[in-house]
Amino acid sequence: MKLQPQTGVEGSAQWLARVATQSMIEEARLSPKPGLVDSRGNGAHHDLTLSLMERSAHSLSPTFHALALQSWKRPADIALRQLVGRLGREGEAQMMEATGGVNTHRGAIWALGLLVSAAAMHGMEGSSEEIAASAAKLAGLPDSTAPKIFSKGLRATRRYQVPGAREEAQQGFPHVMRLALPQLRRSREAGATEQQARLDALMAIMTSLSDTCVLSRAGLEGLETMQNGARSVLAAGGTAQAAGREALAKLDKQMLALNASPGGAADLLAATLLMDRIACDDVRVTPLPQHSHL
Repeated sequence: MKLQPQTGVEGSAQWLARVATQSMIEEARLSPKPGLVDSRGNGAHHDLTLSLMERSAHSLSPTFHALALQSWKRPADIALRQLVGRLGREGEAQMMEATGGVNTHRGAIWALGLLVSAAAMHGMEGSSEEIAASAAKLAGLPDSTAPKIFSKGLRATRRYQVPGAREEAQQGFPHVMRLALPQLRRSREAGATEQQARLDALMAIMTSLSDTCVLSRAGLEGLETMQNGARSVLAAGGTAQAAGREALAKLDKQMLALNASPGGAADLLAATLLMDRIACDDVRVTPLPQHSHL
């Protein structure tokens, strides 16, 4: 069911929270996703289930609501950055409590939290590029109150010298803006079902993302398998075509064999679904530079 935007600060904050939560749930349910939790099963994960992912998403609704309220028509400054950081960490604690200590949506809190805040900063009247630019500006500001945590993702970015979730946000979510949203809309226009269009959008992200979840689990072999497999799906015409679905099934088997799960790509797909709903205009199709990690 499509959620219609509300008017006023409180109504808009409630709407943004619902849409962010729904975007995470719809990402989790989308099937078949290579190596990821979906409606078929747990993918390459032993500690995650679809019901756990959905419980996690619902636990974050109050966080998104608070982010929207506190960011409403405010400029991107250090005070707001620190507030957003604190609310995000409180949301992460709520998520961990809801999941029994399992990290289900830490990356999604970062990505969707910034975009929800940015949409509220523009009073729900910003274009997609304005929202992405404000999120980037906010992500680029320092948060001196943040604890120094050396996460798996950060270890992967340093070991393999690739950009991670922080850089993706600071550069305005290029995998969402330049790849996933345009692909989502192209596939729809070409007659794909909504499920197929969303899977194609996921493939578009996976073609070039330096997914630290994959790197942490399967190294460069896993990353190259993910990127090449996703390119094969799109080169075959996407998941609306039989050849594209065969390529996707092959990629799924490869990712499971490597115990690799593109969790970073999944977070950005949820962000894509969110942006698809909240932006006030269409996204300009801008190809990424050749051979770019972004």
